[in-house]
Amino acid sequence: MSLFLVTFFLIYSSAHLYIFLKIKAAFTLGTAGTIALIAFMVVMICAPILVRVSERQGLEFLARLLSYVGYTWMGLAFLFFTSSLCIDLYRFFVYVLGIILRTNLASLLPSSRLAFCIPALVTATIAIYGYFEACSIRSEQVVIASPKVPKEVKRFTIVQISDVHLGLIVREGRLQKILGKVKEAQPDILVSTGDLVDGQIDDLTGLAELLNEIHPPFGKFAVTGNHEFYAGLDQALRFTERAGFTVLRGEARDVAGFVTIAGVDDPTARYFGAVRGAPEPRLLAGVSRERLALLLKHRPVIGEKALGLIDVQLSGHTHKGQIFPFTYASKAFFPYNAGLVSLPGNFYLYVSRGTGTWGPPIRFLAPPEVTIITLVHADRR
Repeated sequence: MSLFLVTFFLIYSSAHLYIFLKIKAAFTLGTAGTIALIAFMVVMICAPILVRVSERQGLEFLARLLSYVGYTWMGLAFLFFTSSLCIDLYRFFVYVLGIILRTNLASLLPSSRLAFCIPALVTATIAIYGYFEACSIRSEQVVIASPKVPKEVKRFTIVQISDVHLGLIVREGRLQKILGKVKEAQPDILVSTGDLVDGQIDDLTGLAELLNEIHPPFGKFAVTGNHEFYAGLDQALRFTERAGFTVLRGEARDVAGFVTIAGVDDPTARYFGAVRGAPEPRLLAGVSRERLALLLKHRPVIGEKALGLIDVQLSGHTHKGQIFPFTYASKAFFPYNAGLVSLPGNFYLYVSRGTGTWGPPIRFLAPPEVTIITLVHADRR
């Protein structure tokens, strides 16, 4: 965890240095302006830590203010950095071309101010669009056919939410939109594949009760994500259970006469010394092959022995990068980044883009989703 934080802040600070130099090249700030800009950037770099400290001290208003400003700035900084980098790549290309052609191509280069203003305009446009995209919850329809679904069962609906990140930014308004999509789907089972909560969650009054209004006939099941541990595992579990979910931690449940739902903790549990239940290989080995085996697992990583032992794995975690082009960085770590993947042995993996947002309240080319998985008998597809 400490290595991750050091790496994150090193990269984040370097991006701020890059942006600072771009602003300095484009505008004459003077001493006072330069100091103010540096101070602002230092606060923004430290904002994720300041948010957590404010939460722990019970300063919710300050935590929410820092969260909105700090994480929105994080999204803007990322968008500006990537947009500006494209301008710099263009400038480098023109420079190299001038050397090759032995001619002065300076007239093709934008001024320092224009090289700042173009990325700034692109950033503002994407951020505004991305804010509304983040609030626009989509229903994704997935059909999975299996001979293990009884012929008399015409259709069996599992609704998946993932990475909702209820906390300082994702609150009642967004949750009501999410639950509206869930209710429309009329699920037989509702599952949450981790990161239902975010942060300290001390003041999520009424949100568990909203979730508890959903009563699928065959129950609600959840697993932990990494943020359940960051939020404080005990209170995250209390919230999830108060919301009506059965939390599966290295355990399985038989439901509906033909489905076995298994769930495992996120690997973050090991860092907190909070591992519980059977290890994944032993858990899956105990699942009957006569029943349709469904594994809830936060990260879209397929266990070495999972193929042949389970039929469907539902995961999240990636957010599909949340803000393009971060999609490519996410895909580098998790090749199965989003959507349905069919693998040998009649094994299906579905990776949700996530239902809420982490950090910046922005999504770009990775809209949030409520996933509606319909199980049908193999002959009915």
